[in-house]
Amino acid sequence: MHIVFAASECTPWAKTGGLADVVGGLPKTLAALGHRVSVFLPYYRQVAKLKPDAPVVLPSVTIPFPYYNRFVRVLDGGLSNGVQTYFIDCPEFFDRESLYATPSGDYPDNAERFGLLSRAIIEASKILGVPDIFHVHDWQTAMLAVLLRSTYYFDPVLRHVPAVLTIHNAGYQGWFPPRTMETLLLPWDMFTFDKLEYHDTVNFLKGGIVYADAITTVSRKYAEEIQTPEFGHGLEATLSGRSRDLVGILNGVDYSEWDPAIDPHIAAHYSADKLAGKKECRRDLLHAFDLHGVSDETAVIGVVSRFATQKGIDFIVEIMDRLVEQDMVMVMLGNGEEYYERLLLETANRHPARLRVKAVFDSVMAHKIEAGADIFLMPSRYEPGGLNQIYSLKYGTVPVVRATGGLEDTIDEQPNGGGNGFKFWGYSPDALLDAVLRALSAFRNKQEWTAMMRRGMAQNFSWDAPAKEYVRVYERVIKNRT
Repeated sequence: MHIVFAASECTPWAKTGGLADVVGGLPKTLAALGHRVSVFLPYYRQVAKLKPDAPVVLPSVTIPFPYYNRFVRVLDGGLSNGVQTYFIDCPEFFDRESLYATPSGDYPDNAERFGLLSRAIIEASKILGVPDIFHVHDWQTAMLAVLLRSTYYFDPVLRHVPAVLTIHNAGYQGWFPPRTMETLLLPWDMFTFDKLEYHDTVNFLKGGIVYADAITTVSRKYAEEIQTPEFGHGLEATLSGRSRDLVGILNGVDYSEWDPAIDPHIAAHYSADKLAGKKECRRDLLHAFDLHGVSDETAVIGVVSRFATQKGIDFIVEIMDRLVEQDMVMVMLGNGEEYYERLLLETANRHPARLRVKAVFDSVMAHKIEAGADIFLMPSRYEPGGLNQIYSLKYGTVPVVRATGGLEDTIDEQPNGGGNGFKFWGYSPDALLDAVLRALSAFRNKQEWTAMMRRGMAQNFSWDAPAKEYVRVYERVIKNRT
């Protein structure tokens, strides 16, 4: 079948989170299964720097707005691993420093930007090849599913083409003022609570949930969680109403990039059978964070995260004064909310022998932490899928996580010391500290610890099985549309 992916991010072109990794990894596996796959992305400024000479395949596509038209080009991003990439080139919307926002807030025209993206992908697909299915991601392209069932309802070549929506994070929904209905030329009879309206806003994600043929999320547990008030962010009733069409499919990872046996970014290669290289990676990590004289018996705890409340950063800060009394050092990498960046740096200044923080995003350093740490900490308030805990398993870096979303699905703690990591339930600093202390206790038993490392390293979270699950979803909705 021919599958068109519509997304706002994709590795290696543009990334702010796990969405980019999914859109970068899943299409390659679908192509390897014999499917034709095309990926459409905005031609952001960052993308233009990586692909400045992208050939023009469609010189002018008309996108109507009230009182005027916009004209976009479609560029050829190339064929790689069987996946054809196209870029939607609209400089007035996408030639900007950031993808979605400035430090002072979201771009005020995001509704127009991503409404145009969805319509441009539909129009380009009519010329470059009508797919058997559209796979849209998060609120930024959820409008494509809405357009298919409204503006394009009577289009003879699109009327029977279904759309699958994947929700990577239900907390980001795309809320815009009511006038957005006119801006995007949508009929006002769709501005109702059972369709696009949400507390007097146009909610892009809600529209996608209502109009997509099927909805997927990035883990089985998260599919359950978003149907509850705690995790549904106001859309739990809408999601529960589509529960028969909602399925959780755990994210895969790209082991061509995340494997300590071949990783070009780490100090030494190693595997479950030959673990000696991990010690060299640990020494390299400690040197990178200017930590010297750390005993082999001292556990190295790593964190790679967005510094935000969702990621449990407040709890890490809250337990730090007690945690520094233990035989451990912690290294943290990430950026995000200015408040947490400043708070973490201040905490590190109080405990320079135990905590080091780099408030930047550095992909090479992220690999070094996965390889060099003994323990990986993910105390997320919620975590739809999560990738770092899966990377950690492959690198023999034992995860400590909150039992939520994809973290619950992938990490298994056994009371007898088995399993592949440690979990805490509820949401309190004391529960987090207790889980970390259990991990530190296990770390002192080298035989038990090595067995846990090897169990994690032996697990397979590649895209092979998830891709086949997605194909089953595609086949079902295509059959229902015919």
